[in-house]
Amino acid sequence: MKLVFLTPGTGGWYCGACMRDNALVTSLQAAGHDVSLLPMYLPLHLDEPAAGGMDEAPMFFGGINVFLRQKLGWFRHVPVRWSRWLDRPWLLRRIARSSQLTEPGSHGAMTLAMLRLEETRLSGELDQLVTWLAAGKPDLLCLSTVLQAGLIRSLKERLGIPILCSFQGEDSFLDGLPEPYRTDCWRELAARVGEADALVAPSHFYAELMNRRLGPGIPEIHVIPNGIRLGGFPPCPPPVDPPMIGFFARLCKQKGLELMVDAFIHLRCQLGHPSARLHLAGAVTVADHSLIAALRQRLAAAGLTDDVHWQANPNHEEKAVMLSSLSLFSVPAIYPEACGLYLLEALAAGVPVVQPEASAFPEILAAADTGCLVEPNNPAALATAWHDLLRQPDELRSMAARSRAAAERHFSVELMRDRFLALVERVAGEGGQNVRLTQRSE
Repeated sequence: MKLVFLTPGTGGWYCGACMRDNALVTSLQAAGHDVSLLPMYLPLHLDEPAAGGMDEAPMFFGGINVFLRQKLGWFRHVPVRWSRWLDRPWLLRRIARSSQLTEPGSHGAMTLAMLRLEETRLSGELDQLVTWLAAGKPDLLCLSTVLQAGLIRSLKERLGIPILCSFQGEDSFLDGLPEPYRTDCWRELAARVGEADALVAPSHFYAELMNRRLGPGIPEIHVIPNGIRLGGFPPCPPPVDPPMIGFFARLCKQKGLELMVDAFIHLRCQLGHPSARLHLAGAVTVADHSLIAALRQRLAAAGLTDDVHWQANPNHEEKAVMLSSLSLFSVPAIYPEACGLYLLEALAAGVPVVQPEASAFPEILAAADTGCLVEPNNPAALATAWHDLLRQPDELRSMAARSRAAAERHFSVELMRDRFLALVERVAGEGGQNVRLTQRSE
């Protein structure tokens, strides 16, 4: 099949949605399909090799161009062909790293504009995308996030191709917008998502959450669990001496970084564990620096500075090494996590996991038949679970073996690819007539 993915990038930090799309496209290409992965807004920032052809792919709706065309009346008269130099990847990456381009608080007007694309000054950007797609018309277009739903109406009218649209954790971004944009964007999204020919979520938890948030009349959402490339995570038995507890996600409050630090302090100072150490790794943006500095001070006050290792923006190899060194893994996210690729990576690496009994975590660990669930937003409960497990090395080894087996059975990229293809073939075969897909267990 001939497929095109249109995926918003972050420019300077790792994003689970980008990683999922890149892994899926790479697997589809390996299976012989003609698949293109196109960046939107900012370049994709990946810790694995990019899918074939992505280095030559043009940038669509480049972040600087979109911003200037919306903010500056005179700039909309500049021909798109003259302003394309602003879409150079090196420039977009530099801007992304030195600002907060993907933070929701400052993007209310832009988010609403992209959901109401017909009313914007971005017709030239849309024309560029339509021209590129029309030159090699795909069997289906995949939009990486429902925040791109404002494109659906125009693309279907001008190209007549079926469109699949994914949910990937948009509620937290939308809820972070200032009013009146928050309410307006939720309302506009509810009016737009039904124009897609298929809607997909990575978990039943998130499909149900977005059905509630978007209200009655939303088509049911097909659930395709995320998958990862297992070869990148050779399994290792969990070390027990000295114990190492790990966190791998963006180093921010929403992912539970503060809870992680408080739980570690509780483990060492209140529960009296004599030797456990903590490894905190993941993406760091400009917005995260103040929290990290405050948590370093909190650890210093507890006398634990030397027992905590911080690692910013590790690549894939460094991530695999980090996971292989862990006794336990936790990311106690405090928002409704749609999936959490980090959890799949920990399972693939054979690391026992302790997660909040919230979000998609119970669903994933139930399928995996391993892991430990604790009360959400409770650092003492998290620390107690760590303490109990670290005193049971045999149980840790058993959990490690079950973790890797679960990743192979349920969360490989090949299984995600096959489920995705079954859906795509159905949608394309039915001609893309806004297929209403019934949510079902996989």
